[in-house]
Amino acid sequence: MCPVNSRDVRHAYSSLAQQYIDLLGSVEIVHPDDLLLIERHLGHLEGPVLDAGCGPGHLTAFLRSAGCDVTGIDPVPEFIAHARQTYPEARFEVGFMADGTRPDASVAGVLAWYSLIHVHPDELDRVLAAIRRVLTPGGALVMGFFRGLVCEPFEHKVITAYRWPMDEVAGRLASVGFVEVERSQREQEGERRPHAVIAARAV
Repeated sequence: MCPVNSRDVRHAYSSLAQQYIDLLGSVEIVHPDDLLLIERHLGHLEGPVLDAGCGPGHLTAFLRSAGCDVTGIDPVPEFIAHARQTYPEARFEVGFMADGTRPDASVAGVLAWYSLIHVHPDELDRVLAAIRRVLTPGGALVMGFFRGLVCEPFEHKVITAYRWPMDEVAGRLASVGFVEVERSQREQEGERRPHAVIAARAV
């Protein structure tokens, strides 16, 4: 499989945006344990929070209901248009988390919920470092991803994605200035692939 770039990802999701929204664009499809973990690490923060790769915006709205000063950001205009219409009380922007436009140490928390699954392994450290750069000292990151025994690509329904061992993700986070504070995993459930979450703090 060839590595994919951000433009490829944006175009792929744009072409399937409504199908994605219909299938996954609701907080009801998120496992209750995941919602509790997200709220536990991001819901109490004082300061701005980013839902990076927010998709249809359902988790942005969830965080806002938990009291977060949250902004959803996504490169797919169709997702942002849907989010703004569906959750008019929340803030949304078209853009990339790692585009370098946000000031250093300007946000208290970042949710990256399956939004890094298409990042090529050679690029992941750069993207994680970009997230670390915008976080305040002690800022929180919650990262959801597909779990595997080794890092490897697979044929995702939208465009090539990657599964990762949890320890490797934790090691990459540590290498750019994070310390892990919690992890969670589930085995495959029906068509849902093995799932992992790591919550970490900027140090």
